[in-house]
Amino acid sequence: MLKTVVVGASTGLGRCIGIGLARRGARVALMARRKDKLDDAAREAGKGALAIACDVTDEVSCRFAINEAAEGLCGIDALVYAAAIGPLVMLKDADAATWRSTFDTNVMGASLITAAAVPHLAASAGTALYLSTTGSSYTPPWTGLGVYHVTKAALDRLVDSWRVEHPGIGFTRVTLGECAGGEGDAQTQFIKDWNRELAVEVMQTWFARNYLSGAIIDVEHLVTTVDSLLRAGASMQVPSITVLPRPPQP
Repeated sequence: MLKTVVVGASTGLGRCIGIGLARRGARVALMARRKDKLDDAAREAGKGALAIACDVTDEVSCRFAINEAAEGLCGIDALVYAAAIGPLVMLKDADAATWRSTFDTNVMGASLITAAAVPHLAASAGTALYLSTTGSSYTPPWTGLGVYHVTKAALDRLVDSWRVEHPGIGFTRVTLGECAGGEGDAQTQFIKDWNRELAVEVMQTWFARNYLSGAIIDVEHLVTTVDSLLRAGASMQVPSITVLPRPPQP
């Protein structure tokens, strides 16, 4: 039984992945800051799922959460880092607080959680998987998402660096196209706090440059892909994979 930690599991894709892996037979520890939503997700995931509060920007919180997960799961075979924030802001308007908070969650948090989990992943010859985005490498940066894409580009390099230092663990970057998630709390929260006027303005540019096709990845297909990557375990190394929605047929 795959013993998996999913970080960023209270809402959105992280919640979908955590619950989806549990339904596919994994034992899961769901982590995020909002314990009430984690508790709901754990109930939905089923018997044996753990809900563990964790602030990824706090080193002590990361260590305690990973230790609690390892104890509750009797080890850790896999880690999925789905926590992220993506402010919609033009670079000229991005203040220091915006840069810090985005880097803290998208990059530093990923490394702090990984550092805490590495001893357990090394013991199981496990796998760590990180959700990235097309704008960090697959396409040019998207107008209005510069802060987000810079941090995701840094995350991409972070994953490569962890792989160099710990070759016995499988580190995989998943570059992901548009995926709306599920319903309710499982729906993506990415655009929740965006300025609507700016969003309408920049989306016109995104469509004009063919960054968006109007197609959406089925979240169940995404979870199946993640499940397959994690179950490959020590048998193979997948440094990077890109998952895009299939364009609508004319």
